[in-house]
Parts: sequence; C-alpha cells; structure tokens
Amino acid sequence: MRTLKHKARQPCPAGKRSLAWLLAVLLLALPLYAEPAAKTDQRTRVKPGWNMFSEQQDIELGRKAAQDAEKQLPALKDKAVNDYLNRLGARLVRHTPGHRYPYQFKAVNQEAINAFALPGGFLYLNRGTIEAAENEAQLAGVMAHEIAHVALRHGTNQLTKATFAQAPLAILGGMFGGGGGIVGQLAQLGIGVGFTAVFLKYSRSAETQADVLGAQILYDAGYDPREMAAFFETLAAQNKQRSIEFFSSHPHPENRQERIMEEVRRLGGPRANARKDSEEFHLIQERVRSLPPPLKPGQKRRDSGRETTGEIKRPALPSDRLVRYRERDFLIYYPENWDIYERGAGVTLAPPEGIYSTRQGDSVGYGVMINIVELDDPRALLDESTDWLLEQLQESNPGMREVSRRRIRVAGQRALQTKLVGDSPLPGEREIDWLYTLQRGDDLIYLIFIVPESDQRRYRPTFQEMLESFRLR
Repeated sequence: MRTLKHKARQPCPAGKRSLAWLLAVLLLALPLYAEPAAKTDQRTRVKPGWNMFSEQQDIELGRKAAQDAEKQLPALKDKAVNDYLNRLGARLVRHTPGHRYPYQFKAVNQEAINAFALPGGFLYLNRGTIEAAENEAQLAGVMAHEIAHVALRHGTNQLTKATFAQAPLAILGGMFGGGGGIVGQLAQLGIGVGFTAVFLKYSRSAETQADVLGAQILYDAGYDPREMAAFFETLAAQNKQRSIEFFSSHPHPENRQERIMEEVRRLGGPRANARKDSEEFHLIQERVRSLPPPLKPGQKRRDSGRETTGEIKRPALPSDRLVRYRERDFLIYYPENWDIYERGAGVTLAPPEGIYSTRQGDSVGYGVMINIVELDDPRALLDESTDWLLEQLQESNPGMREVSRRRIRVAGQRALQTKLVGDSPLPGEREIDWLYTLQRGDDLIYLIFIVPESDQRRYRPTFQEMLESFRLR
C-alpha cells in the first residue's frame, strides 16, 4: 500500500501567531457588534396604563369578582368543555407577556355571543361564542383578546381611575397597600369591587390594545391572527340584524379589522404553517350544541311526556352476526338478536328490550326506524324535505333538536346526515339520533338510528355496518 507524504508544518513566528489569533477573535466577535439585520417582526409595543394596584392585588380583586360572577351566571357544568378551554387557554398564556397570573377559563351556559375577563386571569366564555366560531383560531382569537385585557391590567387600570375620582386623598395619602386586604380597604371608601361594570366595559382605546396584543399572542402561539379579524367582522355584520352582547361590553373600535390586519403585517404576515383549526374544536363545538338549551329567566324544564310506565331494562349489546331484512323498496342487514316491527311502509329493527311503554305510547330507546313518505312537493330540495320531516318528528318528541348536518352518500345516492338530540324514554338519559334522508322520485326515504347518549359509542359500529348494508331496490 502506498503512503502519502506530508510536508512538515513550519512553525509560525510569534508575531504572526499573535496576529492570526487576534483576527480569529475579531471574526468570532463580529456578529455581536455588527449592525443588526432588519427584522420582519416590527410588532407594536403595547404598554399598560396607570395603575395603583399591584399584580397580587389584581388576583385578589379578580377572585372576589369571580365569586360574585359565579353566583349570578349559569355555569356550563360540562367537564370536557371546560377542560378543552383551559388547554387552549394555557397554549395562549405561554406566549402572553407580563405577570404570570393563575389563568382559568370557564364556560357560561348563555346563548349570547360574549366573553369577559376579570383581573388576575379569571376568564368566562358564553356557549354562544363557542357555537358561533367557525374554527379553533377564531375561538382562540376571542380568548387571546380577553387574555390581553388581563395582561394589560385594563380592569384595575379602570378601577384606579374610578377610585382616584372618588377618593383622591386616600390614594395620595398612601392608604392602599396596608393590612386588611385591598377589597376591605376599597369597601371602607364605598367602592364596590364585585361583579361590576368597572371590570366589564372598556374604552375603545383599551379594546384596540387588546386586539393588537391578542393578535400578537395568537401569532406567537402558532395561530393565524387573521381569523381574529374575520370573527369580529362576522360579529359586526350580525350586529346590524341583531344586537351582539359582545359589543355592549366591548365597544367596537373604528377600523378594528384593518388595525388587526395592520398588526399582522407588522408581524411579518401569517406563518406559512399557521394553525387554523382542529378536530378537537369541532368535537367540543358539537358537544356544546348537543347540550340542552339554557333556560330563560323564570323558565323550568318542560316535561317531555316520554317517561316510561313499565319496567326499565337495558338490552343486550347487538350481535356481531347480521341477518338480512328485505322489503319491496329496500334491504338492510341487522343484528340477529333484534326483532322486526313492521307498520305500513315503515319498519323498526330493535332489540326486544329496546322499545319502552310511555305515556304517549311505545317509544324506541334503542334501534333503527326506516320509512318512506310521499312528498307534497317532489321539487323541494333535500334540505327542505329534511326540515319538513323534522317538524313531523318533533311533534312526538318536542325536546328533539338538530345538532349538525352534513352531506354524504347512502346506497349510492346523495343524502343528508343530521345529528339530533332529544329526550330518551330511559330516565335521566338524553337520546342521540342519527337521521339519514335521501330522495327518490316523489318519495323521501329516511333512516333514524336511535340510542341513549351513554351507549352511543357501543352502538355506533353496528349502526355504521347497517347503514353501509342499506340498498334501494
């Protein structure tokens, strides 16, 4: 094997070695002293206003206001919804400047579109806001806006102004900050700090600050901040037809959408991989829509009249083995441990213990109803025919209401899948119904898959198999 010969390195003179070392040091240090390159992120610097309270006092005041708020507001007592809001909120809070407040997020069982934040990080969102958002980024935009109010201390900034106007000598005399707690000290001056307007209605300049900082929080958390502008634009358009509660407590600044979009440009534009939506958001939104509507003041839950009058039994789970049911117009496969109940042009396939006697007659608690009805107007669109059918179904189940609707194909035909919730004949249960509708000529063909909410996961695979086996003849 040949070897390569290397020239012996000549020793570097001491002077040259010192010069080389100096040049190397300067080259390494150059980036530290060089003129910084122009940044694309030229975000607006938003600063909190005058405030005589400490951050710890923000928490104390906010906790007192939150206690009062929760005595007055109907809570949406759904753990899955509140857990989701807190996960989403925590993602935004990680990118929020200022004091590390103990942020917490709770849903309110009110249909109005609104949200509000109390000092110290106590945030509340109406269910109507969750239902109105088109995607997760829009909901995150509302939450980021409220988080910005907390971070900028707008609540106690307003309280500072109100207190100074009412008791300037107490402030100048340094009364605040001593013992007894800030809530008690303010109470001595006749200044209430509960669930009051001082924490709930901000100036237009404060709203603009919350929009700007909220857009920055969204951007830093990886969301597309343009969705905040889109949501406010939608609300502004709706506000012309009906009063949006959000604007009664959050005055609509001039050129709101334009200012948010300007901040997006200052941030360098939306990220290429900006987050806009998630499957979890839509699952939670659907869950909220499926919950019973909130009661109006003085209203009581209506008796559905579907209480069972006989013995309550839950049926055995559907058999894995399916058998065929053939009718003149269609065929379908169903579990072999179910029974067939025919009536006119329709049929109900259900387990023996899945039909219950109620005060209104027999009611299906588990099973599938299939029927064909003649349309008054064959030219009606499928959505219109489905709406008409729902009106008929609601006569026997007044508590039934629509949760979601989407277009699919059934038996090779265009169809609608409509998810419904209603009153189950089983005590203490809600009913989940999947309604499938398709038209053929003058007829509307529909299938309703029925199950109590607590059993829907166990029955869903069987329902899916049955739907896929359905054929028109």
